[in-house]
Amino acid sequence: MNTSPLARCVMMLGTTSGAGKSWLTTALCRHYARQGLRVAPFKAQNMSNNARVVPSPSGGFGEIGSAQYFQALAARAAPEVRMNPLLLKPEADTRSQVVLMGEVSRELSDMPWRGRSERVWPHITAALDALRAENDVVVIEGAGSPAEINLHASDIVNMRVARHAQARCLLVTDIDRGGAFAHLYGTWALLPPEERALIQGFVLNRFRGDAALLAPAPLMLQDLTGVPTVATLPMWWHHGLPEEDGVFDDRTRASGEVHTTIAVIAYPRISNLDEFQPLKNVPGVRLRWARTPADCAGADWVVLPGSKHTSADLAWLRTQGLDRAVATHAAAGGRVLGICGGLQMLGEALLDPHGIDGNAPGLGLLPLVTQFEEVKTVRPSHTTLGEVRGAWHALTGVTVSGYEIHHGQTVQHPAMAAAGDLAHTVLPGLAWQNGAGNVLGLYQHGLFEDANVLCALFGASVPTLDSVFDGLADFIEAHFDAGVLEALTRA
Repeated sequence: MNTSPLARCVMMLGTTSGAGKSWLTTALCRHYARQGLRVAPFKAQNMSNNARVVPSPSGGFGEIGSAQYFQALAARAAPEVRMNPLLLKPEADTRSQVVLMGEVSRELSDMPWRGRSERVWPHITAALDALRAENDVVVIEGAGSPAEINLHASDIVNMRVARHAQARCLLVTDIDRGGAFAHLYGTWALLPPEERALIQGFVLNRFRGDAALLAPAPLMLQDLTGVPTVATLPMWWHHGLPEEDGVFDDRTRASGEVHTTIAVIAYPRISNLDEFQPLKNVPGVRLRWARTPADCAGADWVVLPGSKHTSADLAWLRTQGLDRAVATHAAAGGRVLGICGGLQMLGEALLDPHGIDGNAPGLGLLPLVTQFEEVKTVRPSHTTLGEVRGAWHALTGVTVSGYEIHHGQTVQHPAMAAAGDLAHTVLPGLAWQNGAGNVLGLYQHGLFEDANVLCALFGASVPTLDSVFDGLADFIEAHFDAGVLEALTRA
């Protein structure tokens, strides 16, 4: 029996979404791990279509948000579902698939949002308390802003968690947006006194210029709140972590002379976009988000990524005229890659007898048909690719580690198979090509996170995740006031 005291909890809150909570939480995880401490990340509820496959208490596998997956790796801990007990995967503006302790809950997905809180709260506290019992430090990430007063009564991710854990909280704001001191003061002022007392420091993120010019604002803010500003972090565009909530920004540029331009179709319910992050670091590769046919012009590759709602995103793609752009690119011999939902779109038809996603005709670039099943496939995947023909031949025999998350099950189109119009099978049930070899579709996510794949396709290596995590820790250690990070974990 573990009789050690419960772990100290350090919590990163933000004045807004996008203030910098996720990457700072990742940096804190690596910082404390480098001190020889047992560290685990935690986020009670994440809303994201970027998910990873991890072990679940049931003995199988479940889903957590990608941010918590990377935070666990930064903490030198094995990622698992307790680190993100509730994951909401948006399917429409007013509907999300609810994943509780790694598994889809149809009951919770159909329940009104405000009615879920009390149902899931016991699972959240049990997961957090278990992590605290097994570690020295738990680094907690909040969501959005803790001062959304319309949501405070049903809060299960910010200050209710902070109170339960008696977490020592840092509040970060994006000073590049303007109004940073008002954001900090307003957030603090809207919290009740017992929650204000948990805020130990303010952090200014993405500052440009001479930090001395901020005076006397930090001291004036401290006089008003009693809370010091403990770090001013310079603008840092390329920390190396994938974007959690959005696509990579328009500042993405290739290093060196560009030899490959990759257009990734950015449909509204795009999922697992974080798997393209390593391509940003390959010399000579330029990534471009494609929302119009013009965005595909001149591209060497067109990629159809994963989708949380394949039929709806396929309808959007057609509305934009991107179906014709993809077909034209493929007909000209250009490389087309479909991953998971993108693979499903490349086939002849989507069939949905259980009301999971929707029926739709496919793009017809692969002679495949997909049927959505009630049971979701969620599992890690470690495979060796078979014979890959044509433009993708360099992948032949490459061993790839990744993961699968999909309701759809894909097979050769029966009528086309009978007529002899077969797709070339690269991996049975997982990957197929067209006859010409330039269109490739596969279910496995994580292709470009595998060094073997990058080497085969580009002869390139990219910085390892471990080096990215160490860079994050170096950055905060250089810019936080001396002793602050240690004081947060001191009894």
